[in-house]
Amino acid sequence: MANARVCILTSVHSVFDVRIFHKQAKSLVQAGHSVTLIAPHCKNEIVECIQIRSLKLKKNRFLRIFITVWLLLRLAIKEKADVYHFHDPELIPIGLFLKLNGKIVIYDVHEDVPRQILSKPWIPKPFRKITSWIIEKIENFVAKKFDAVITATPFIRDRFLKLSCNAVDINNFPILKEFPTKKIPWESKSSKAFYLGGISEIRGIHQMVEAIGLTGFRLAIAGEFESKSLHESLKKIQGWEQVDELGFLNRKETADVMASSNTGIAVFQPAPNHINSQPNKIFEYMAAGLPIIASNFPLWRSIIEDNNCGLCVDPMNSQAIANAIIYLVDHPEESQIMGENGRRLVEEKYNWNSESKKLLELYEKLSSGSH
Repeated sequence: MANARVCILTSVHSVFDVRIFHKQAKSLVQAGHSVTLIAPHCKNEIVECIQIRSLKLKKNRFLRIFITVWLLLRLAIKEKADVYHFHDPELIPIGLFLKLNGKIVIYDVHEDVPRQILSKPWIPKPFRKITSWIIEKIENFVAKKFDAVITATPFIRDRFLKLSCNAVDINNFPILKEFPTKKIPWESKSSKAFYLGGISEIRGIHQMVEAIGLTGFRLAIAGEFESKSLHESLKKIQGWEQVDELGFLNRKETADVMASSNTGIAVFQPAPNHINSQPNKIFEYMAAGLPIIASNFPLWRSIIEDNNCGLCVDPMNSQAIANAIIYLVDHPEESQIMGENGRRLVEEKYNWNSESKKLLELYEKLSSGSH
């Protein structure tokens, strides 16, 4: 599908979201496609040959669903693209409208949404199961209408394959060149654990802060807090004085902080949509040569412990997390081996090069009508 006009749509994600902008959009441009990205942003501009159309985002969730989505549709129609590739469940009505008007439409599923809803704090607990059931029925019905469903993990892909959808997993594996191997002697690294990503209770921030307080080391966190109230509550936990808040980091800054750290942490709590997830941060830690401390979910253990890339612990046990941090700091030679194992695994298997090929192959199939 050389020189196809591609329009990527999101009303939820940042315009420079790693999966959407840095991986998929850039890969499509490099393959010769013309790419427009409609996303929340302050202005229209061209960045790295990608035309960005600014979407004025409503902060209120319900206003976003009922107003912003329709503003996005107006912008999408104006593009007159060949392929529309959307990334959020709330954009399903737009996808259906575009499909009815003869467009090639791709639904990109980042999360196992029905399972994710079971842990959404803004949905009252008595309504979560029925809401999850309704959303799954709707998603199952409409997914078959689209030309393709892209998923972020094989687990989610298999769910859609059972529905006879044209589903392919495009995993969130790292871009290797963003994580060049740094020649920093392991013994000269600071005694620091690092967490990258959204900062929330369900991703284990309370346990991480409590754990670092049980050690003599420091915890660096990079990302946005889920809420101001969460931020304030964390300041009351013993261990907060050992936390370094780094805020939002660009890709180079992230790689630099990882290079100076001893370990990367991903202690997601055992929510239904976490058990079979594959967080991008785990593979980025590997790419940076960091040993990992992660939740002891079976899938995560098969990736991390079976390949001797780190330690898996009970994510709800702050003492177990602390013990893992202490062990990795106190055993630098073993930690270095774990980090090297992770880096090698990313070089051989878990990297964006292999995933971008699947993305481009899918676009080629859609253009030839062989899907």
